[in-house]
Amino acid sequence: MAGATAPCGRLLGAHMPTAGGISNAVTRGHEIGCTALQVFTASPRQWTHKPLEPEAVEAWRQACRSTGMGFTVAHDSYLINLAAPDPVILEKSVDAFQAELHRAAALEIPWVVTHMGAHMGIGEEAGLDILCESLRRILRATDGLPVGIALETTAGQGTGLGHTFEQIARVVEGCAGHPRIGVCLDTCHIFVAGCDIRDQEAYESTLARFSRVIGLERLKVIHANDAKKPLGSRVDRHAHIGEGEIGTEAFRRLVNDPRLAGIPIIIETPDAETMHAVNLRRLRELCSHGDAGPGEGPPYTEPLNPAAPRIQDGGGTARSKSGRP
Repeated sequence: MAGATAPCGRLLGAHMPTAGGISNAVTRGHEIGCTALQVFTASPRQWTHKPLEPEAVEAWRQACRSTGMGFTVAHDSYLINLAAPDPVILEKSVDAFQAELHRAAALEIPWVVTHMGAHMGIGEEAGLDILCESLRRILRATDGLPVGIALETTAGQGTGLGHTFEQIARVVEGCAGHPRIGVCLDTCHIFVAGCDIRDQEAYESTLARFSRVIGLERLKVIHANDAKKPLGSRVDRHAHIGEGEIGTEAFRRLVNDPRLAGIPIIIETPDAETMHAVNLRRLRELCSHGDAGPGEGPPYTEPLNPAAPRIQDGGGTARSKSGRP
């Protein structure tokens, strides 16, 4: 199965473990047919980490070259909360996320996926204000770094932010539309947050609303996960492809949608060691073989613009500090 590609040419992959060295994630991913993959660049349950060893960085780069890995993305630490009202937690989160971006740059990873944080009871608007300011600080501190920040759609559990397209758009605007701000769409998360994608009409409606509110040009990564819990439940529990509440047909539409060609699709389904290969095979089997398939588009090659406009303290001339239009 090593090196297997989807009939539609899509970049398909999985979140891979890094046990024994981060380069092992590439090797293991290649063995189960990944043409894209996601990793933690350090332990997701610690605040601080030693810098990556040069040998580990070179082993990663060599593994990506030798396997022809088409796309890599990092996911940030579980501890980071860029919307935290507690100033101590907030500063630790900002510092840790900047370190995430620098590790990604060393590994030539173009995007770091992050959840949008939790307001911890102070209210969504106040939490979004803190998040926007945190991101502006990070963008200024890492100006010129060729790594973007992909805001992940969330399930809406507890006080978590990012469970509506409108909240994500507010943060993009709060960062003055900076080109280093992108979006990661998680199918499980949007479904349990209330966005139906199970039939053609619902799928088209959800995609149209994403395009209208956020813009498809902001979509950089897709997390393809089925959902164990029902529509609108706001409970984040991933299921195997086709075995949950979303069902197979939504994923068939997703992998064959020409509007999404070139956007990497990553699974974060349960039981990685035994089921990642199975779930990837299911996605490949859903891909169209026809000449009009979306995979006929170009591979993912979008560069970041290192000369992007600097973020000012107010979040840009066209936006208020709160991020409101």
